[in-house]
This record gives sequence, C-alpha cells and structure tokens, in this order.
Amino acid sequence: MAINQTVTIKTSPEKIYNALMSAKEFGKVTGAPAEIAQAEGGAFSCFGGQVAGRHLELIPNKRIVQAWRVGAWPEGTYSIVKFEINESGPSTTVDLEHTGFPEGAAEHLESGWHKMYWEPLKAYLE
Repeated sequence: MAINQTVTIKTSPEKIYNALMSAKEFGKVTGAPAEIAQAEGGAFSCFGGQVAGRHLELIPNKRIVQAWRVGAWPEGTYSIVKFEINESGPSTTVDLEHTGFPEGAAEHLESGWHKMYWEPLKAYLE
C-alpha cells in the first residue's frame, strides 16, 4: 500500500527543501522540536521524537528520500518517504510517496501528512 499526495505551495523549491531539512526551520514550521542532519545517511528526529529515521538520498531543492518511522511502531519497523520537489512557475509542487508502513496505519498517516506537514508549510511559506 502507498500514500501518494501532491501539494502546491506558493514559494521556491529552496524554501521548501530548507523547511524540511533545517531543524531550525522545521521547528518554526511545526512548532515542535526537531533534529535534522544535513547529509545522506544522517539521522533526523521530528515532533519531539515522534517521527525519526535516516536520509537515504538528498538532492538539494529536488528530492529527499528517508527511512521513516513513527515511534509507536514495532521496533525496527521503517517505511520509505520520498519528497519530489518541482518548480511550477511562481509555486512549487511537492509529490509525496510513502510506502512500506505497517498495516492499519494508512488512514492516520494520510491525514497526518496534511495536518502536520502540508498545512503548516503553506501557512509558514505562503
């Protein structure tokens, strides 16, 4: 099962990438503590540790791929989250693909992306 979402935000790819990859900016966007390494293979922790993982692929201002887990999931359980960031005129489109999450988690994750990522990003960046 996969979650695929597309959101368009009236800002630059650089600002979206920075908001997702800078602990300071992510904290401003979400209002929650974050620790985010800046390199492939580096660890991240968001929302005070509720979400954590590692960066698998980073292409600045274009793509972020992460091994991503919710703290309540069984130990060692990771999903794959991919953000594709594309300039679209004065706006930027972010295509999210989230795969490999535990059975029964889709509905919570689907709404969580909107509530915890897209809505705060739009409010902060637009």
